Amino acid sequence: MAVVTLRHGDPPGRLGHEGVSHVHRAVPMSTRQTVAGIVFAAAGASLFSTKAIFIKLAYQEQVDAALMLAYRMIFALPVFVAIGAWALMQRRLRGDPPLSADHYARAAFVGFLGYYVASQFDFAGLMFITAQLERLVLFTYPLFVMFLGAILYGERVTRTGVIAAAVTYLGLAIVFLIDLPEGGRNTVVGTLLVLGAAISFALHQIYAKRFMAPMGSALFTSVALTAASVFCIAHQAVLGTGSFAATPRFLWLTAGCAIIATVMPTFLINAGLQRISSAAVSMISTISPVVTIGLAVAILGEPFTWADAFGSAMVLAGVGLYAWGENRRTAAVTET
Repeated sequence: MAVVTLRHGDPPGRLGHEGVSHVHRAVPMSTRQTVAGIVFAAAGASLFSTKAIFIKLAYQEQVDAALMLAYRMIFALPVFVAIGAWALMQRRLRGDPPLSADHYARAAFVGFLGYYVASQFDFAGLMFITAQLERLVLFTYPLFVMFLGAILYGERVTRTGVIAAAVTYLGLAIVFLIDLPEGGRNTVVGTLLVLGAAISFALHQIYAKRFMAPMGSALFTSVALTAASVFCIAHQAVLGTGSFAATPRFLWLTAGCAIIATVMPTFLINAGLQRISSAAVSMISTISPVVTIGLAVAILGEPFTWADAFGSAMVLAGVGLYAWGENRRTAAVTET
């Protein structure tokens, strides 16, 4: 029986030379995979967007960022270790070659950048600015990936990327200026801290792309997040207050941040990536700030004006334009 093979990222119904006689078998399967991928990616992006809400609620308990981050990683660490153990077992069953210490060191370094340094900046920034502004600032990290990739590895900066960056940061400036009169110095400090998080996470993305292949995504991610967990817990013990005392409400909120806003969306996004292209996942992820804004207004009571809406829409449009441009460029390279 002939089998129709769809290339990764092909739209539903796109067939190869096998002919149209198999459309009735190939298209429904492709459509189901695509719909499932969209649902998983949207659910993951939505759950990721709850992180700032959990953090802002936890800060009502008068705790600092380092303690919040330490407990987030304490609750999530068993999951990361379990995934790593499973991934190692799968490697042995397949007979894959053993990994060197350098492979593990690189994964730990990527985790240090993306889930320790970036998280410390991000959690600290949320002590000064609204959840809405934090999410919009952090959401600009793909543009930093573009510019830092050009600086570090000579990757091409496209005209669409430059236009997207201009639109995004103009919108971000509007939201920033709206928050500035009320927040004053806190708005400046918080925005700079979250910008530091966006840059750190962009570097994490750049290096992860280059270091992940020999280990596979599951083991690489597990090692990276386990290393980041150790760094975050040690930070509180050595550089922080040294105390892990916390109220039951704080612990419940931190557990929610770890499971609902960290572990679950990671699995959902990966499930989406298995079914649709990474560019499609990036486009779908533009819903994340919208969800954060809605939750911040409904749960935290943060104000949201028409000017906020306009600035936020520009940020979403800019990042969406960049993802769309990358999708077209990837498709052109694939076809070539």
